[in-house]
Amino acid sequence: IMASGMQDKQYTPSLLSFFIYNPTFGPREGEEEKKILFYHPIDVEKNEKIRNVGLCEAIVQFTRTFCPTKPAKSLHTQKNRQFFFEPEDNFWIVMVVRNPMIEKPNKDGKPPTTEYQEEEILDTVYGAVVRQCYSMYKLFNGTFGRAMEAGGVELLIQKLEKFFYRYLQTLHLQSCDLLDVFGGISFFPLDKMTYLKIQSFVNRVEESLSLIKYTAFLYNDQLIWSGLEQDDMRILYKYLTTSLFPRHSEPELAGRDSPLRPEVTGNLLHYGRFLTGPTNFKDPEAKFRFPKIFVSTEDGYEELHLIVYKVRETSVELTRAFCEQLDSLVGPQLTLLASDICEQFTINRRIAGPEKEPQFKFIYFNHMNLAEKSTIHMRKTASVSLTSVHPDLMKILGDINCDFARVDEDEEIIVKAMTDYWVVGKKSDQRELYVILNQKNANLIEVNEEVKRLCATQFNNIFFLD
Repeated sequence: IMASGMQDKQYTPSLLSFFIYNPTFGPREGEEEKKILFYHPIDVEKNEKIRNVGLCEAIVQFTRTFCPTKPAKSLHTQKNRQFFFEPEDNFWIVMVVRNPMIEKPNKDGKPPTTEYQEEEILDTVYGAVVRQCYSMYKLFNGTFGRAMEAGGVELLIQKLEKFFYRYLQTLHLQSCDLLDVFGGISFFPLDKMTYLKIQSFVNRVEESLSLIKYTAFLYNDQLIWSGLEQDDMRILYKYLTTSLFPRHSEPELAGRDSPLRPEVTGNLLHYGRFLTGPTNFKDPEAKFRFPKIFVSTEDGYEELHLIVYKVRETSVELTRAFCEQLDSLVGPQLTLLASDICEQFTINRRIAGPEKEPQFKFIYFNHMNLAEKSTIHMRKTASVSLTSVHPDLMKILGDINCDFARVDEDEEIIVKAMTDYWVVGKKSDQRELYVILNQKNANLIEVNEEVKRLCATQFNNIFFLD
C-alpha cells in the first residue's frame, strides 16, 4: 500500500482466493461440495465456495462452445481477475487476484471512492504464476492422478492442503513480472578449464556413488552444470534460489545457526554441510530426511531424493554411511573448486568495470536453454523482488512480450514511455532482449544506435537481426 500526496491510497494486486476442483467428483445436485479438493481462504462459508466453483464451471463450459479445444484462461471483471488452468484431465486450478486500486478520500466525511485499475494486471504474468504453482506441487508430490491411485480423494486432499497452505504464503503477487513468464535460469559464465574441472568432478562423484542419479552444480544462485531434464531443472532452480537457499543464507549472514567451522579430512580443510538431510551426521540420534522429488522420464516420472550439499558459497546436488561418503568425497574437492570459481567471479567483475549506473538496463531470455539475465532485478528472494525501475515500465515490458508471443517472425518494438524513458524489445531466433534507456532527449536513431552498442558489448556472440 502506498500513500501518494497524503490523500490517495494505492493498493497493489493481492490474492483473493485459490481453489482446486474436479467437476466429475460431485455430479449430482446436493453433492457439489465433493468437487472441491482445496479452497483458500479456509474460512469461507461452504455455500459461497460451492457458488464460486459453480461459476467457474459455467464460464469454462460456456467458452467451450466457441472454442472446444481451448477453454477459458482468464476472466476480467471490474474488481478482480480470475485465472483458470486445467493441468490434468478434469482437474481445475483457479486463482482470483484483486485488481490494484486507488482509494480517493471524499470531503464532507463521505466514505472514500475506490477506483479499480482493471488494465494493470497482465494475463501472461499471472497465468504463468498459476502454472508454476502446479509445477512446484508436482515436483514434490507427483501428479494429482498419482495421489488418487495411491489413496483416492482423501490422500489427494491431504497432499493439496499440506502443500498449498505453505506455498500460497510465498506468492508475492505484487512483485510478479516478466521473469515469471520466462521462468528462466541464470547461468554462471566460466572459462573452459574450470568448467572441465567441474564436469570431471561431477563424473567422479556419480561414478563413486552409484546412488546419485542426477547432479546439478550451482555457484551462488547461478547454475553451472545440470544433468536434469530442462523443465525439471527449471522448477528445481526456482525452488532452490527463491526458497531453500535464502532460508539457509539468512541465518548464516546474521551469524545465528552454527557457524561453518572447517572440518579436517586428510590434509584438506573443507567447509561443507547438508542443506537437506542430516544437520549433523556425527550425532547417532540425528534424523535422516531428504525431501522426495519427482522428475520426468521418457515414459512417466521417477521418485528421487533431493540432497543439497553446500560449501561456503556453493551447492551441489540414504544412509549415514552414504552421507559420510558424500561428505568426505565431495567436501574437500568442492572447497577447492569453490576457490577456482571464486577467482573467475572476481575476474568477471573486474572485466565488467566499475559498478556505475549504466545508461540502460536490460532483461535477456533464451527460449532454447532457458538462460536468463536481468540487470533490472537487484535481488529476488522468496519474500522480495526489488526491481530498479518503475512498475509502469515493467508493465510495458510485459506488453511487448505479449506482442512477441503472437507472431513467429523476428521483430523489434520501440516505445517512448510517458516518463521520457525509451523501451526497446528485440526478438530474434528464440531469443528476446528488452532494454530500458534513460535518455530524455534522444531520438529514434540515437536509441537504435545505443541498443546496437549494447548488443555489441553484452551479446557480441549472439546474432540479433538489424
